[in-house]
Amino acid sequence: MAVMAPLHWDPATYRALMRSEVPAYDELQEAVAGATRPVSARRVLDLGTGTGETASRVLAVHDDAFLVGLDESDEMLTMARQTLPAARVELKVSRLQDPLPSGPFEVVVSALAVHHLDGAAKAELFGRVHAVVSPGGRFVLGDVVIPDKPADAVTPVDGEYDRPDTVEDQLRWLGEAGFVATATWQCGDLAVMVADRRA
Repeated sequence: MAVMAPLHWDPATYRALMRSEVPAYDELQEAVAGATRPVSARRVLDLGTGTGETASRVLAVHDDAFLVGLDESDEMLTMARQTLPAARVELKVSRLQDPLPSGPFEVVVSALAVHHLDGAAKAELFGRVHAVVSPGGRFVLGDVVIPDKPADAVTPVDGEYDRPDTVEDQLRWLGEAGFVATATWQCGDLAVMVADRRA
């Protein structure tokens, strides 16, 4: 079974689809939001906002923060606008490959989006993220990965639009970008990686 291409995603059913196809979806989202602590965030950047699931949880953790959310789908962002607090968010149509908004951001998050990039594009993105994270800030990445045990690869991927990499490779690329990075949570083929920028 392959994950549906984004042109076929229906924003109204996206959350239900994710919960049916991605094991531990809610646990991943909670792990991403939780990993943004103990950083005190005034500005947050969310890469791949989708319907706003991650953004909502991160804003709940950082109740004084303003969030800038990016997604390539205007339809997804329209759905996100229905649930996110308008006074605390700015949502923009943008691809992960596009220039990032000007920083600094104390926290940058991304859940289930970066695996759509190949390895070279991931490494390049991590460098651009490092440039907009404030000193002492944090990048939290939660995503589908290539697990150590093949039997743990249970999330549907198509090998074309979905291009997961190993945790080890992504930690190396994060380190090469200038972060101090560790994996803080893993469940099968889902993982959360925390990358801190030195103060």
